Amino acid sequence: MADSNGDKTLRLIAGAFKDLASAVADSQKAEVEVAPFSQACSLVSPLFGCLGVAFKFAERDYVAKVVDLSEASKSIPTLHSLIDRDVQADSVRTAGSHTRNLLRVKRGLDMVRVLFEQMLVTEGNSLRDPASKAYEQVFAPYHGWAIRKAVSAGMYLLPTKEQLLQKLNEDEASAKDQMQIYVSSSASLIQYIDKLFVSRDLGIDW
Repeated sequence: MADSNGDKTLRLIAGAFKDLASAVADSQKAEVEVAPFSQACSLVSPLFGCLGVAFKFAERDYVAKVVDLSEASKSIPTLHSLIDRDVQADSVRTAGSHTRNLLRVKRGLDMVRVLFEQMLVTEGNSLRDPASKAYEQVFAPYHGWAIRKAVSAGMYLLPTKEQLLQKLNEDEASAKDQMQIYVSSSASLIQYIDKLFVSRDLGIDW
């Protein structure tokens, strides 16, 4: 891809998460820093907006929690220390805690991962099937009937694949490359975050 495309949303996302995945892989004692993590997550925020009303709940929730992690990065260096502070304060599951927000942000990243994964293997111009699968797999287990119903209705108002790529200033060929990079990079990062929770007996299903 030409350098002139360097400011494209998907390329920025792919590059940022590739760097984070490299940090995870570089060392057995790898520690992901909060600042680059929150910066990478903020690049994903516009995607939720591009998906329209079906994911409005996710956009509001995700953006607010990324802002919190960004603020936290000014005084907390790594995701390890961020969680450990809340463990020591016995505030892990408290509404608004950094750890709780990290779990919610991780879920947003996972939703985008599944969405891209499904877009790469689904023929046609509709996003409904990829988006529905992503929602069902990642968010639906934690949502009550009312939200699930609203999201289901919103699926009929999703943009087409072509419209989404236009909003992101992408063509299909370049978008596929960048989505594939994000899918593989975010998978290792999500696994890393899950291990942070599981290794401290915090669980990830709450």
